[in-house]
Amino acid sequence: MVRDFVNESLSHDPVHGYIPFIARSGLPEGEIAEQDIIDHPWVQRMRQIHQLQTAWWVFPSAEHMRFQHILGAMHLASLATEHWYESLVDSCRNVPSRAYVESLLRMAALLHDVGHGPFGHFFDDHYLDQFGITHETIGGVIIEQELGDLLRRIRRNPRGQLQPLEELDPAQISWLIRRPRPGTPGEEGHPDWLKKLRSLFSGIYTVDNMDFVLRDAYMTGYSTRAFDISRILHYTFFTPAGLTIHSRGLQTLIHFIETRANLFRAVYFHRTVRALDLALEDLFPETMPQLFQGNPLDNLAAYRQFTESSFLVDVHRWADAKDPTLHALGQKWQQILSRKVQWK
Repeated sequence: MVRDFVNESLSHDPVHGYIPFIARSGLPEGEIAEQDIIDHPWVQRMRQIHQLQTAWWVFPSAEHMRFQHILGAMHLASLATEHWYESLVDSCRNVPSRAYVESLLRMAALLHDVGHGPFGHFFDDHYLDQFGITHETIGGVIIEQELGDLLRRIRRNPRGQLQPLEELDPAQISWLIRRPRPGTPGEEGHPDWLKKLRSLFSGIYTVDNMDFVLRDAYMTGYSTRAFDISRILHYTFFTPAGLTIHSRGLQTLIHFIETRANLFRAVYFHRTVRALDLALEDLFPETMPQLFQGNPLDNLAAYRQFTESSFLVDVHRWADAKDPTLHALGQKWQQILSRKVQWK
């Protein structure tokens, strides 16, 4: 397949090297480029939410944001398509063109975190849970309602163009990024090829966790080469049973799982990280009513402006507030911002 060098641009990444994407310059009128999605305010918002919810306070070099991660995941989606598409065709009927599958996976990878709030998964557990939703729920709505019209007008990726009658389906993208929950409406009725592709987002090894293991290990200084991703991609394929790895790749997969577990022990559950998490947990119920109220799905415009950066700026200013409630909260936040947390 001939590469689209004319419309392609490159972004350099410390983990993956060059990441190609389709730029908007020179495309036919009415066609949307991948760059239009990357530059959209919902995606650019990811520049203001850390990939590591509190570990960046502990590991000085771990200042990477979710934006870098989603670009890396998008790149891995292309590598997965390159290695696994033929076996998907052999395992399923009526599989769309390779360009369609690749664009579908690239957009799902790029947008899989688009619904995150400040402090990532912590926000899911300590705010969104009261509404019975997660960042994936919000992300699905953003994909279908806020970005759907743009996604339907994507016609190409760096490795190929969609067929004339093919059109990206935002509903398929939003379904791919949601974790399978048996009994949930909408879980059935999808084609077999799409169900198999979901394992790239919800499984033992995914375009999401393979990127964040490499990226978090590199950015924290834990390891510059956490595991051999090329070998995992090489020995993985689709069968009627789903995503499968050959026995020759098994030790590499085990190494990936062990590396991820070690990151949990050494980074995500580091004693100071956990102390910061617990301090946040204590302050969150008092803080959130001052910054954001209600279900984000009822006010997406306000949620788009609500980021980790805006959160931290606001709580920092409270220390000088005249309002006694805000002032008291601000003083407590100063302790966290200065890393003066109690051991628990």
